[in-house]
Amino acid sequence: MNTSAGNTVRLLWAGLRALLVLTIVCGVIYPLAVTGVAQGIFPGKANGSEITAAGKVVGSERIGQRYDLPLEKGEETAAPDLKWFQPRPSNGLGTNSVNPQYKLILSGATNRSGDNKDLIDWVTAAKAAVVKDNSVSGHPVKPSDVPADAVTSSGSGLDPDISPEYAQLQVRRVAERNHLDVAQVEKLVDQHTDGRILGFVGEPRVNVLQLNIALKELVNGG
Repeated sequence: MNTSAGNTVRLLWAGLRALLVLTIVCGVIYPLAVTGVAQGIFPGKANGSEITAAGKVVGSERIGQRYDLPLEKGEETAAPDLKWFQPRPSNGLGTNSVNPQYKLILSGATNRSGDNKDLIDWVTAAKAAVVKDNSVSGHPVKPSDVPADAVTSSGSGLDPDISPEYAQLQVRRVAERNHLDVAQVEKLVDQHTDGRILGFVGEPRVNVLQLNIALKELVNGG
């Protein structure tokens, strides 16, 4: 009986020591080491890929934002502020009432199949809105001109980038709304178009937040 009790105590003590060691190694040393390496080698990414403007953090280059007008009385959805470049639709999951600058609080896709009526209705309505919003005098937009990312949300619903084609589609509208030359805005889009990673991974893209910050500086004569 005494031998059995002694074995139990030794096993408990061994288990407790293992718990303490693993807690210190995995819960303290490892996180501190990973954090230290990340801060030393990739400080920007480790801190959330923050984007600053006028000395203030205005967002992250990894999370999309909306550019909408203030919500009017009786409206359920705010209208887009058409003086800015607009991002992809954000038909994700959940809403954020704490910071309305971000439409979503939960990252997720619509999870609708290609023949789902809701998805078809969303895409049809979104395409009609893109055509209407971006058609300016003498330069109507045809439905066939609208790229896929202008009418569909990404898998996360938080995509911060749009295609160069969608950015170019918005150039004349943005130029007109901000009283700028089309060539100036086109140059801005070209300057903020990133190519494929390593030359072959992914697709060319334009970060909407960075582009709109540059647009604001241009409008303000910066």
